[in-house]
Parts: sequence; C-alpha cells; structure tokens
Amino acid sequence: MVSQEVRIKNPTGLHLRPAGLFCKIAMQFQSKITFEIHNNTANAKSVLSVLGACVKSGDQIRIICEGEDEEKALQEMVAAVEDGLGE
Repeated sequence: MVSQEVRIKNPTGLHLRPAGLFCKIAMQFQSKITFEIHNNTANAKSVLSVLGACVKSGDQIRIICEGEDEEKALQEMVAAVEDGLGE
C-alpha cells in the first residue's frame, strides 16, 4: 500500500468533468484506488463516490493505492490532480 496527500487546485473542486477524468485515470490500473477526505473514504473508480465526497477547491485528499501497480497508479493520480484534472 502506498499513499500521498495532494491539494485540489480546481477552482470548482471535483465536479462532474474533473471527477470523470479522475475516475478514468484510476480505472486504467489493477490496484484498488481510494482517497480519504474529512475522515471519509471514497472509491476513486466510481464517479458517484467521487462526487459524493464533495471535494472542494483547496481541500487536501490522501490518495491510497493497493495492488500490483500501486506505485505507478499513485504517481499518475497525483500528477493528474496536480495538473488540475484538465481545467
């Protein structure tokens, strides 16, 4: 298991478009990918779970990857968030 904290830079947080991209990236990996925010855990491969987490701009999330490609998955997920998820 590997994890890393990252801050959401998107001005409107993880609304539908960036949440969809977040999930699309997560689904490319075999690893289980979740994230924690405000003592809650969300499935990064589920758009509904990501939207339900109500992630706002400036929020800090911890991305957690568990599985055979966990290192690569974490690296890609963190890079996507730091790049603003297409926004």
